[in-house]
Amino acid sequence: MVTKEVIAAIDREIAQLKRARALLMGESEPAARRRVAAKAPEKKRAVRTTGKRREMSVEARKRIAEAQKKRWAALRDDK
Repeated sequence: MVTKEVIAAIDREIAQLKRARALLMGESEPAARRRVAAKAPEKKRAVRTTGKRREMSVEARKRIAEAQKKRWAALRDDK
């Protein structure tokens, strides 16, 4: 009998933690309820058709590539 009470208490705590996590993540509903709502038809998104794409200079691309390589190297060093 004690085991069933402990399991019930753990289940209540898990449910409470899931609700708290959902609130902290900015979700208004637990994940199980959102799955049902996710099956609703999606709204069409507006597509931006005006404007020209900006072109990056060769130097800018090179700087970005070097910065990313440094980030990857830092991640490898941490492991």
